[in-house]
Amino acid sequence: MTARIYQRPKNAMQSGKALTDAWLLEFVPAEAKKPDPLMGWAGSGDTQQQVVLRFATQAEAQAYADRYGIAARVQATPPKRLKLQAYADNFR
Repeated sequence: MTARIYQRPKNAMQSGKALTDAWLLEFVPAEAKKPDPLMGWAGSGDTQQQVVLRFATQAEAQAYADRYGIAARVQATPPKRLKLQAYADNFR
């Protein structure tokens, strides 16, 4: 059972930064999804894909993974780039 620990990025469609400070532990899919023969929906028997655990800090998420023997890799948070632009730059 492997997992990844990451911090949720800011939503590109909104300017707010809600829920971006929490660290998430999400399990990697153990099997591929296959289409249901009757309805055609994609699904699998792996129920760990539905589990997402939230932590306040990266250390708490890593400690949880170590405590329960979960092989977890930490995905670094990309640096926040601030694009400084004046209104007049729209007309150049």
